[in-house]
Amino acid sequence: MSPQPQAAVGAPLSRVDGRLKVTGKALYAAEHDVDGAVHAVIVDAAIGRGRITGIDTRTAEAQQGVLKVIHHRNAPKLPYRDNSGSNNPEGRRLRVFQDDRVRFHGQPVAVVVATTLEAAQHGASLVKVRYDAEQPSTDLTGAEPDEPTRYARGDAEAALRAAAVGLDLTYRTARNHHNPMEPHATIASWDGNRLTVWDKTQWVVGTQTELAAVFGLEMDAVRVISPFVGGGFGTALRCWPHVVVAALAARESKRPVKLVLSRKQMYFGTGFRPSYEYRLRLGSDRRGRLSAAVHEVDAETSSYEKFTESILAAGQMLYSMPNVRQRYRTVPLNLPTPLYMRGPGFQTASFVIESAMDELAHKLGIDPIELRRRNEPSEDESKGVPFSTRRLRECYTVGAREFGWHRRNPKPRATREGDWLIGRGMAAGVYDTSRMPAQARARLDADGTAVVEAAATDMGPGTYTSQTQVAADALGLTMRAVTFRLGDSLYPQTPPHGGSMTMASVGSAVLDACNQVRRQAIDLAVQDRESPLYGVPADDVVVRNGRLHRKSNPARGETYARLLARNDRAHLEAGGSFAPPSGPERHSFYGYNATFAEVAVDAALGLVRVRRMLGVYDAGRIISPKLADSQAIGGMVGGIGTALLEHTVTDHRDGRIVNANLADYLVPVNADVPDLKAIYLDGEDREADPLGVKGLGELVMIGVAPAIANAVFNATGRRIRELPITAEALL
Repeated sequence: MSPQPQAAVGAPLSRVDGRLKVTGKALYAAEHDVDGAVHAVIVDAAIGRGRITGIDTRTAEAQQGVLKVIHHRNAPKLPYRDNSGSNNPEGRRLRVFQDDRVRFHGQPVAVVVATTLEAAQHGASLVKVRYDAEQPSTDLTGAEPDEPTRYARGDAEAALRAAAVGLDLTYRTARNHHNPMEPHATIASWDGNRLTVWDKTQWVVGTQTELAAVFGLEMDAVRVISPFVGGGFGTALRCWPHVVVAALAARESKRPVKLVLSRKQMYFGTGFRPSYEYRLRLGSDRRGRLSAAVHEVDAETSSYEKFTESILAAGQMLYSMPNVRQRYRTVPLNLPTPLYMRGPGFQTASFVIESAMDELAHKLGIDPIELRRRNEPSEDESKGVPFSTRRLRECYTVGAREFGWHRRNPKPRATREGDWLIGRGMAAGVYDTSRMPAQARARLDADGTAVVEAAATDMGPGTYTSQTQVAADALGLTMRAVTFRLGDSLYPQTPPHGGSMTMASVGSAVLDACNQVRRQAIDLAVQDRESPLYGVPADDVVVRNGRLHRKSNPARGETYARLLARNDRAHLEAGGSFAPPSGPERHSFYGYNATFAEVAVDAALGLVRVRRMLGVYDAGRIISPKLADSQAIGGMVGGIGTALLEHTVTDHRDGRIVNANLADYLVPVNADVPDLKAIYLDGEDREADPLGVKGLGELVMIGVAPAIANAVFNATGRRIRELPITAEALL
């Protein structure tokens, strides 16, 4: 088949769902109108560890409108069967209302179901719970770690001893919470033994699988609907306990139940980016050629699940180095289970590695970009395979030129404007190009319009729009003629909407489905004696604006609508799929960036202000430049938050989160982000997937925090080894 003209892909188009969102017609999880729905409010544990010794619900149950109070003493025992397809692969979950154990502060210990939200909230405040409290363990530095994960190549210890230059640095990063605009919410409704939930989720199939496992149902007995997600950043990548609570409350009360977490409850009812302590020892010669690195990493996890993320990968492949040793330990604590947060693992590793590289460059008197250039690998040394693409050198060159890097004075505290110290810094970034099996379905109707479906979700990056672009070009239709549907477990299965894998995975499945439908139409036309295209080689037929025509003679052709009507076809339909090649990968797949930052630091007060930032990205083919810019700016904003503001604070006496609100947990506002710019290298990665994309959503946040920290050093001469950067650290 001839390649299709690309009219939609690559064009800076506005979001197809934009009008629905700005007019309030887009329905989020809590906004669906389910007939007869009542309300549920969770009662949270007031201790960080211990047992429930008594629970008094009589006053709550006596309140007008309260229908039921459910807790471990009256809840049915749920199957919680092991399910390898679950979004909790180890099969260990927080089994709500199944025993008297309290494992963290805020754990659900009861739920009140009532006819109104106000009655449910009041009833929850009247539930009296007695505890046998124990001292919780919530401090990363004071608990016993799990057995470590290890990696090694060469002899790192011997190489460090022999190194002409060495660094031994310890970094600490704060726990971060996702804080999307939309709170987590679930509406659950039973029809006999069939369960339907309207849920805030980034993985409808994962939530479907988890609920089936918890309630002992077949997969097709659970339907999950999630057409719009008001921000996620990873927080909705798994089925949290409140979803199970809502379904249980609906079954026990025999009414549809709506449960919405409060902003406070989102700090302990869902996950978070774990706190890390990360020691890095680095060795090089006097010209800056790296010889060895030892990474020793400790990270938070919960006492009932082991959470890990890709914290080690960057240290294995970002720079050429013959000797590497890594140790990664999780530390079980009385906390809810952490979860992936934008740029998981790589975000934290980049702060450590890129800050250390800047420190080494300063110590050697080498420009930070030049030091990185001297350590560019020719292949992925952790796997012994070539990179599919790697244009990090070009990112440095373009970024340095556009940012004006040559104007940077390498001497700290050398540039000043009044009371403000000015500094410039940069960092490299890398993120795994993730791809997973995905399916899609496309239908071309007799009127020349098309419907494409996949069980993906859209938490904001623009899945509706980007998938419509791919489908429109593959079918040869205008954007207006294509409807893309997502967010329903009845649609073909897709992987989680996270890890920057949606475009590569779902997009490739959509491309396959639409290509098949177009091929069906072309085959129908060239075999139809009444068609102007009869007998034309199929490879010489393309479709534009719903019209099939000969590539070498555009005047010879006909529309989809005419072709299908003449052949009495109501529609053409095909299922598409994508899966990465099985077996050992022949290439190493990553996206790359170079991030540049300029900061101003008040010399007297230690306040840091980001003045401008630039990101240059090697992210393969850009499907939608307008959406890409939205992602890049959002990623930079998130990185500014990590670097300067975000810090979840725990009272170690009882495990309570002290700043569980948006007044005390600080996130960037418009005044914090004055000048942000993104540049994308033109190219594609056909080794990765048929679309040639790499994924962008995670990559754009990685490298932001170390670029800011390195700029702060250039401004002040103070090295930053703990996030967020506080005024106290600079005074």
